[in-house]
Amino acid sequence: MMTSRPSRACALLSSLMLALSPAMAQQAQPTSPPASSADPAAKTFSQENLDRLLAPIALYPDALLAQILMASTYPLEVVEAARWSKANAKVNGKALEDAMAKQSWDPAVKSLTAVPEVLKQMNENLSWTQSLGDAFLAQQQQVMDTIQTLRGKAAAAGNLKSSEQQVVKTETQGSQTIYVVESPNPDVVYVPTYNPSVVYGSWWYPTPPYYVYPPSYVYPPGLAFATGVLVGAAIWGACNWGWGRGSVDVNVNRYNSFNRTNISNGKWNHNVDHRRGVAYKDRNVARQYNRGGNAAASQARESFRGRAETGRSELKGMDRGELNNRIQNADRGAAAATRDRADGAGGGRAAASDRMQGGGGRAAASDRMDSGGR
Repeated sequence: MMTSRPSRACALLSSLMLALSPAMAQQAQPTSPPASSADPAAKTFSQENLDRLLAPIALYPDALLAQILMASTYPLEVVEAARWSKANAKVNGKALEDAMAKQSWDPAVKSLTAVPEVLKQMNENLSWTQSLGDAFLAQQQQVMDTIQTLRGKAAAAGNLKSSEQQVVKTETQGSQTIYVVESPNPDVVYVPTYNPSVVYGSWWYPTPPYYVYPPSYVYPPGLAFATGVLVGAAIWGACNWGWGRGSVDVNVNRYNSFNRTNISNGKWNHNVDHRRGVAYKDRNVARQYNRGGNAAASQARESFRGRAETGRSELKGMDRGELNNRIQNADRGAAAATRDRADGAGGGRAAASDRMQGGGGRAAASDRMDSGGR
């Protein structure tokens, strides 16, 4: 039977698609629009989102706050470190430093093993932790500005001031008042406890802030502090905020050798390898850290482009007779594939019939056994 021209064209297209399918299958992903097409005014996290996310930790000392925000960009490693910390609760001091030197986690995650209560809170509130990290990566300057706004509200409410556990200083940068919160002893960390719905004054959104403690927890009035935690300089290093510069500054002279991997010109940089495949919520951040994909995917894309271009060039150079031959060969190939599938299905039906007959044999044998028994 003669094949119609539309059918022949479809057959040719099928043959070309079969030839190109390995590369297409490997790269059947939508192409992201260029960064320039994104609306620069669009923000993944609204100001309300940021206020709610940061309220539970905005009053933490700067060094601890920096470690939390850096570590939150690696949520899976936070989970692993929290589990390790729980299983090794008695390991501290030099033994903890030695143990962390053998771990592959990001340095910020390692540092938080010195403050296991904080690590536990991040693990138990993983959705909050991941959102915190995504916000920090996508809108770092706005995150820092939000922290300062929250600290200003707490100070106005009389809940942020110097004490035996912390030193609160103010600096002026332009028209902005910067609140700096430090520990009196850089080797001791005091973690404040406070109710984020109360400590800043009357909460200004209908939706309350996030809580890192369980609902049954009874908050003290204002700020309260647990016993200070001794942290070794080798594991803790020296991280602080570059207030007004939109960065986390790291004192490389105090940061030990296994903590230097993410530092460039004294500033922290996100390391995508420690992300462990967790998706980025912000599209621009995703493009930045997923740029180029892996080597195999890139090679497949180039292979597909090359083969597609070759196919187009060949089609342009063919005369009508050669094109008809290609179509006929494609028709024969498609027909052969159809016969093979039909034969396979027929063989399967025959095998099924044999199995059914075999089942009948088993039933007959059972009848014979029953007859013999009677």
